[in-house]
Amino acid sequence: MVQVRRWSSALALLALLSSSAGAQEMPKPAPEHALLKADVGTWDAAMEMWLEPGKPPVASQGVEVVSMLGEFWQVGAFKSTFMGQPFEGHGLTGWDAQKKKYVSAWVDSSAPGLTHGESTYDAATRTMTGLLIGPGPDGAIQKMKQTIAWKGADERVFTMANLDAGGKETVSMRITYKRRK
Repeated sequence: MVQVRRWSSALALLALLSSSAGAQEMPKPAPEHALLKADVGTWDAAMEMWLEPGKPPVASQGVEVVSMLGEFWQVGAFKSTFMGQPFEGHGLTGWDAQKKKYVSAWVDSSAPGLTHGESTYDAATRTMTGLLIGPGPDGAIQKMKQTIAWKGADERVFTMANLDAGGKETVSMRITYKRRK
């Protein structure tokens, strides 16, 4: 019975969308969506995490698979092991035309909640910079600065810095991504 209701709800939604599609034009991707599409593929990731200030980083390897959900949303699926434990994360990034910013959401196996972000892109430096807000492994809300620098079509570097109450940055993670051929 539940399955029948699901199918009839899906068919009703499809009929509604079909009838209204002729009445109004579907949205088109903005030029900003091209940046998201350019990262589609499989990326090998070299990860460094600084667990204590002044100590050397802990290194690990991972893989990220980037795809598009339609024309508007980039979907990232990241897998690695960190300190002997499996780690998995999923991200969603899109362009918000009203805010004139890229918006993102991130969840992973080490944090108990959703991290969200807003970023701007500088085409001259091929760098995206933004603010992330979300829970750390202990559940406390953290503010972090993210920077993504494209070094070419097949390499990008993601850097995350924790922000203290005064806005001081402490780099906590760097991931260098290289696209698989």
